[in-house]
Amino acid sequence: MPTLLTKTRRAISAAVGASLVLGACDFTVTNPGPLLDDDLNNASAMPALVNGMGGDLSNAIGNYLTRGSLAAFEVQHSGNFAAERQFATGVIRPEDVNGDWARMHTARWVAENGLVRMRTVLGTGFETNPLTIRAYLYAGFANRFLGENVCETTIDGGPKLPSSEHFVRAESLFTRAITLARAQNNTALLNAGLSGRAQVLAWQNKWDAAVADAALVPATFRHNAVFSTNTARENLDLANQTINRREVTVFNTVWVADRDPRVPYDTVRTATGGFQTGQDGATRFFRQRKYIALGDPVALARGTEMLLIRAEAALRANDVTNAMLLINQARAVSTLPALTATTVDAGWTILMRERGAVLWLEGRRLWDLRRWLATGRNTALQGRSTCVPISLEEIGANTNLK
Repeated sequence: MPTLLTKTRRAISAAVGASLVLGACDFTVTNPGPLLDDDLNNASAMPALVNGMGGDLSNAIGNYLTRGSLAAFEVQHSGNFAAERQFATGVIRPEDVNGDWARMHTARWVAENGLVRMRTVLGTGFETNPLTIRAYLYAGFANRFLGENVCETTIDGGPKLPSSEHFVRAESLFTRAITLARAQNNTALLNAGLSGRAQVLAWQNKWDAAVADAALVPATFRHNAVFSTNTARENLDLANQTINRREVTVFNTVWVADRDPRVPYDTVRTATGGFQTGQDGATRFFRQRKYIALGDPVALARGTEMLLIRAEAALRANDVTNAMLLINQARAVSTLPALTATTVDAGWTILMRERGAVLWLEGRRLWDLRRWLATGRNTALQGRSTCVPISLEEIGANTNLK
């Protein structure tokens, strides 16, 4: 696992200066050398440390979205990349997830270990510093992202564990964020913590507790993973693959026949009026329009999802009336008309579609299909890979997996 020092160094570069003396240029450069680990042990370094946590989380999510969306039928493959083609056919292999596995665990490790450093550096000011809340949130969402997408896990070279280990860790981290956000009267970060905890409580089948948290979050709330055009690493890769390239397409997905404003896309045409094809030269290219710039954010939590968590809890209790009330409250946020269902089965069909629309291309659908397959509610993933396996590189490096 990369060290925290390695991850923090990436933003450090030397400036090249030039001086003009009697018409001659001196281009001598003095390398300031590597950043010492001890240099991070002061309060002035904490903003950069926490920003790095956010950057690593965004990097993990942004690079995975294309492949995760292919595996979950949110888009179809229209490009030339071999691993992506495997994901699209429902085959997720250890040799194809080395990068995703490393980025996901780097995001978790950097945030969790950064919190340890922050507690040491800030001392008595640790719990009153607003950066601490953000750090807990980054660690919580990194663990939630892992729990939703990996099949099994291992923590820092340890033995194999169930993926649910990440939900347990996330619950604890979100609880600390909630406690500090309340103490600091930070409403935005409080809502982020409540949303994240509601998610992982639900995934641990603690539905009553999940509903209690979700009910406190405004319907219009949104908390994002941030991307940027500052550097290529900060770009949202899914946007790059559909703006600068044509690697994935909305063509031949359920959303073509079932148009929804929350699932925006264009049917791209050529100069002669025909359908534009993808990079493969064969598949029609319908460009997603949810992310239209390389720096567009990706939602980590939404108030509308909180309404759908409450609706799902109601359906699990066979309460279709309240489930539909909550589903329609979520639809109203997007000014969509109300839907009706008179049976629990009909309510489930609507709920599964609504989660698909609300969370489209946010790296969440594979988990939904996986958990609904386990309960028999949805068989879309039958016979396909349902999650990201432990990577080949992790298997080779971790002696506890031999």
